[in-house]
Amino acid sequence: MDVTVDVLIEAPEWDSLGLEALAQRAAEATLLRLGYGDAGYEISVMGCDDRRIAELNGDFRAKSQPTNVLSWPSQERAADTPGGSPLPPQDPELGDIAIACGVCRAEAEAANKEISHHVTHLLVHGALHLLGYDHINAQDAALMEGLEVEILATLGIADPY
Repeated sequence: MDVTVDVLIEAPEWDSLGLEALAQRAAEATLLRLGYGDAGYEISVMGCDDRRIAELNGDFRAKSQPTNVLSWPSQERAADTPGGSPLPPQDPELGDIAIACGVCRAEAEAANKEISHHVTHLLVHGALHLLGYDHINAQDAALMEGLEVEILATLGIADPY
């Protein structure tokens, strides 16, 4: 597998959760499932706190509350038709993902899930966004969620839905 995942830890809470390993595993599984395993792609991941992700959410989505994960693809790859497959990446730098520890922990606890499984799911979700997948309409959501379930199953993680 040839994918580089650069991880920047801004919130010390991530240190005990092994974000680097979770991000690498999620990226590799996602790219492998989509047939991009040997292309030399790069993804950047920032492990931040809820305050920082709220700032980013406000700056980029005009929503000033914390969220679990945000992603910024390096290029537009969305499919032309609802439920269609996105365009293959042309740029080896796929984009950036930010993930908030507090929100992730609270969601995992509320759903009675292992934090590592929930974080992995959100990292797969973010990687799929970088690759042009979305959940804006029902067809796209069904495609993206189906891929998430398949990818997580390869990692021994149960269907999150």
